[in-house]
Amino acid sequence: MGPPRSGSGTVRGVPRKRQVRRRQFGALLGLAIVAIVVVLLAGNGGKGTSSQQDRARSAGAVGSTGATPARLRVEVVQTGTLPVAEQDAAAVAVDPSGFLLIGGIDQAESSLTSIVRAGGSRSYTVGTLPSALHDASASFVDGAAYLFGGGVVSSYPQITRVGANGATRPAGDLPTPASDVASATLGGTVYIVGGYTGQLPLRSILAWRPGVGARLVGMLPTPLRYAAVAGVNGQLVIAGGTRGEAASRDIYRFDPATGKLTTLGVLPAPLTHAAAAALDGTVFVFGGRGASATSQTRRILAIPPSGRVNAVGVLPVGLSDLAAVALGGHIVLAGGRDSKGLVHNALFTVSIAPS
Repeated sequence: MGPPRSGSGTVRGVPRKRQVRRRQFGALLGLAIVAIVVVLLAGNGGKGTSSQQDRARSAGAVGSTGATPARLRVEVVQTGTLPVAEQDAAAVAVDPSGFLLIGGIDQAESSLTSIVRAGGSRSYTVGTLPSALHDASASFVDGAAYLFGGGVVSSYPQITRVGANGATRPAGDLPTPASDVASATLGGTVYIVGGYTGQLPLRSILAWRPGVGARLVGMLPTPLRYAAVAGVNGQLVIAGGTRGEAASRDIYRFDPATGKLTTLGVLPAPLTHAAAAALDGTVFVFGGRGASATSQTRRILAIPPSGRVNAVGVLPVGLSDLAAVALGGHIVLAGGRDSKGLVHNALFTVSIAPS
């Protein structure tokens, strides 16, 4: 949230006048506590879519163990549309056939309150948030979906429980306000990576469970926003993101069992505002862009456990700020923004199989 997005801000390249909101933090004591936590977590750092039949196919090599690469066949097919074109929504699978798309930004540059349920082809609005937001993250744990942070002009600290029927209720707060975050669930715990307080970017990796306050379990080497994050094989994979004004090429692996963060590999090019989902032990990264707000890419990347990154396919159009969820043996993509600033309403189903 905050300054116009040109690689690191909440609002992308073109100025975005957001709907007013943001809670005024109460008393001086509350502000002081927030400031202390921010210092600890931030560290020193600084509609137009393809037709229903449009598809993109591409095969590539990806090392599943780092030794013998396996050939993959990737097919991307548009299978539906959203009720409205949107980007920057939080997405979370709630059952094998459906996921929720929460909040986001529409073509008019307004933040959304909508909670949309979608599958491979159908989508419909099931509820609304108490207030509009975007750049939040959502994960599923203990039988429910939870929404973390987000914001409009400023960032929010709220954690919200979101039912499959769209019903919402408060579920706690993050240690600081945080938008531009990413999250994933491992072993009944949600891990929340990086973000932006509205004033400072964050280096924190937080762990959270329902009924238990968020705790700091790891630190990134530098503050990071808009990273692509997925959980696989009991570990977090953190790819790309924004550092200051620059897009990152780094891929990290975080092991919750040891609290250790290691460098897993590097991306072919600097990448931020991408989406990630894990399937069959491999993390797939979709679209994104470089530091420029008009540098969207079509590439689909595979990151196996070895960290040996390969391009395995392409999207029908270059998109950043799209949503990705693993659903029933495939991956579904929703929304996003192209290099001309057009916000999309497409639902794509991505099928991945050995070649």
